[in-house]
Amino acid sequence: MNRLVGKSITPESLAELAHYCKGDFSGYDKSTDEVSIELDDTNLPYLWSVEGIARLLRGVLRIQKGIPKIKIINGNYEVRVDKTAVGVRPYIAAFVAKGRKIDDTLLKQLVQLQEKFCDGYGRKRQKASIGLYSYKRIKFPVHYKAVEPSSASFVPLGMQKKLSLAQILEEHPKGREYKWILDGLKKYPLLVDDKGDVLSFPPIINSDFIGKLETGDSDIFFEITGTDEQAIMLATNIFAYALSERGFELFSVKISYPERNVSSPSPATKKIRISRKDVEGLLGLKLKEPEIRELAERAGFGFNNYTITIPPYREDIMHPFDVIEDIAIIYGFGNILPQELESYTIGQKLPIVDFIDRIRELAIGIGYQEVMSPILSNKNTLYTKMNSPDTGTVEIENPMSELFSAIRSWLSPILLEMLSKNKHVDFPQKVFEQGLVTVRSGNKISDYEKMALMSSHSTADYTESKQAVELLMRQLGIKYSITEKEHKSFIKGRSASLIVAGREVGIFGEINPAVLSNWGIEMPVSAVEINISDLYETDEKAGKRQKM
Repeated sequence: MNRLVGKSITPESLAELAHYCKGDFSGYDKSTDEVSIELDDTNLPYLWSVEGIARLLRGVLRIQKGIPKIKIINGNYEVRVDKTAVGVRPYIAAFVAKGRKIDDTLLKQLVQLQEKFCDGYGRKRQKASIGLYSYKRIKFPVHYKAVEPSSASFVPLGMQKKLSLAQILEEHPKGREYKWILDGLKKYPLLVDDKGDVLSFPPIINSDFIGKLETGDSDIFFEITGTDEQAIMLATNIFAYALSERGFELFSVKISYPERNVSSPSPATKKIRISRKDVEGLLGLKLKEPEIRELAERAGFGFNNYTITIPPYREDIMHPFDVIEDIAIIYGFGNILPQELESYTIGQKLPIVDFIDRIRELAIGIGYQEVMSPILSNKNTLYTKMNSPDTGTVEIENPMSELFSAIRSWLSPILLEMLSKNKHVDFPQKVFEQGLVTVRSGNKISDYEKMALMSSHSTADYTESKQAVELLMRQLGIKYSITEKEHKSFIKGRSASLIVAGREVGIFGEINPAVLSNWGIEMPVSAVEINISDLYETDEKAGKRQKM
């Protein structure tokens, strides 16, 4: 750490400096001279190594400003990607690092960064997995392809006998741990050199011959495969910077895809504009341009007339406010003086909350049990299983799970999903949920408070849902009308709209048997879905709001 930073840092001072990394100092072992820092921010994988932390601290301590430069020499190396690999695990990046003998400490640090990146940012190797190799055993060009599970065999790392790819998934510990990544694939990815010697079976295991980096090696071949090209290029840049700062010379590798060529590493930078007004507005600090420049450069950015250059080992900067947050971290939150309150207000409920609570109490009073569910769902639940068109969905751009890949736009599918998981419970089952939904209309996104009621038993029908609607409206003192409404989630001729002051504020009826079949529900279901936000607004405009 001290050598990479260029300054002697005591464990006590490192405990304070760790906060600049959004980390917590968790201990120092005097016997080994090792410190432990806990980092919970998964958006900054470059900090998952001593090199990355040292790079940030050089800026914090004014030893270095801006983006550190690394030199990449054009290497006469190539990885040829076969079209068979493109449909299996489509992306690969690589480079060669030479000129520094690997000792035990450096090897442990490289393996630690490799494992942490693959586990965290690489989503347990599914999104990205890294291989480190002894360069001296490889004959270029390297070939990346997909093969039949039983057509290739090699001695995997940590074993002494040859196994086929299929056998590795069953017999090797790493094979059993990660075989889920390859579920459903007819061919498996394979990396071999020009002699036909296997480098690795990504993302599972390296070969014991070529894929074993050892102390004393001075030249490294780095490769990463994955399903997200942006993620693998980020990892390549992170490792390239780390090895450059360790004293290695870096050589590029040409990646020859079937229809294009890519050179890696690719330390290209991106730019984003910030403004002095935003800095002052967000931080409350009247900073001049030279001060903002210094703070931005100490945070590791380039600065030119409020145009910020983002280093190639960072992909977390999505908005100017992200840069301003880093400026604030370098300035020091403890250095921002607190201000006295200029106004004093008393918090209170929104007027609609009392209205919502009244409706919830009425639903409980007529025998429905309240449930609560996650606000995230998926389009299969919201529309496909409901035989319904998409009414305007806000989707998660990079979901952790397909089950939670969209924000719910209505509540009825959520209740049907719940009923489908409770078929073993005694009938009748009468449930309701009140909560927030989000609907997209073009570029406009709106939130609504809604409530859905469902009743499931042998005689559940349209009449039961109509009675529930009429009771709610009468108890609320709201004038309403009912008109016939066709909706594919309901049986034709057994569904209707709830109209208040000429505006549709709800729908109810008997759920279509085809929809029930999609959910595996055998009992009839009657349902009501009311847009409480629209009901409240419409009734308020009609001058009917009364204290409850």
